[in-house]
Amino acid sequence: MNKTANWNYPTSVRFGVGRIKELPELCKSVGMLRPLLVTDRGLGSAPITTAALDSLKEAGLSAALFSDLKPNPVESNLDAGLAAYRAGKHDGVVAFGGGSGLDMGKLIAFMSGQARPVWDFEDIGDWWTRADPRGIAPVIAVPTTAGTGSEVGRAGILTDERSHTKRIIFHPQMMPRIVISDPALSVGMPAFITAGTGMDAFSHCLEAYCAPGFHPLADGIAVEGMRLVKGALVRAVKQPGDLDARADMLAAAAMGATAFQKGLGGMHALAHPIGALYDTHHGMTNATLMPYVLKFNREVIEERITRLAAYLQLTNPGFDSFLDLVLQLRSDTGVPHSLAELGVDDSKTMLIAQMAVVDPSAGGNPRTLTEANVAQLFGDAVHGRL
Repeated sequence: MNKTANWNYPTSVRFGVGRIKELPELCKSVGMLRPLLVTDRGLGSAPITTAALDSLKEAGLSAALFSDLKPNPVESNLDAGLAAYRAGKHDGVVAFGGGSGLDMGKLIAFMSGQARPVWDFEDIGDWWTRADPRGIAPVIAVPTTAGTGSEVGRAGILTDERSHTKRIIFHPQMMPRIVISDPALSVGMPAFITAGTGMDAFSHCLEAYCAPGFHPLADGIAVEGMRLVKGALVRAVKQPGDLDARADMLAAAAMGATAFQKGLGGMHALAHPIGALYDTHHGMTNATLMPYVLKFNREVIEERITRLAAYLQLTNPGFDSFLDLVLQLRSDTGVPHSLAELGVDDSKTMLIAQMAVVDPSAGGNPRTLTEANVAQLFGDAVHGRL
């Protein structure tokens, strides 16, 4: 099947192998003549980044690179990015890479014309209305991993080092103007990153599907996203040059981020404090937590999961066959069975429980999270008690 297309949902998406060549003209189309390409340290000197930067310069654009980002970006990274943006008199951002590069690119563009501190725009109530929309620069997003789906999101995650918490900064106009989803850019990802980001996409779809509330649009997107991951993730990990599998995973990542407008849940509520305190890979943390949170929620999601298992054409569709699928996906892609294997211990159990129950994702969990039951859930995941 020819997997090349232009979509206009939830923003303008140019999807297909080789679409990165359109980057210079797309920058010009949104009035961006001095773009700042923002990515993470690992990608800063990668051939795909160098090629993208060179293409911008060859097209006559005054482009520059900013890549001083931690895997879990912090406020000082944002400050450095804003300094680079202003020093170069840039007029827009190319957010390039995985979740950290995409989020930081959007945050730099958002904060480039704001007078208030970034924490004033946390995703609480109507805090986003505090922002001056005239101070938000345009963004073109170019994902190189298939996981976070941040390229089609209206928020960025930033770690507050003072409280060791991940905070969500939100504004409707943080949505990139244009997305270039080129499966060829994800071919060079290490297996660990392919697996972790791919399972993150799966977790977005799964938690959105299980979140309470009436949102059949999100549910439909979520179940098809999970079908794509089921068929493509193991191939993408074990056959990294399989562009068909890479395309399906890129689509599933965008679908997960679109679906989770409905909500997330316990996986993310725990993964956020764990990542902030232990600096673990976000997607791999979600993947490790997945079966434990599923089991925790079983009593209230079993009927829904049975419908999902039937859609996924599992043998004897039901909760158990779906849990077996999750465990098989984890095994086949090298996901650890316990958090201990990610370097997480139980010395901060109560702190993590306290942070998890107030995380913005907690409210979307289908079963109410309390400090006591989250502490038990976390302990099970640390020690591999399923």
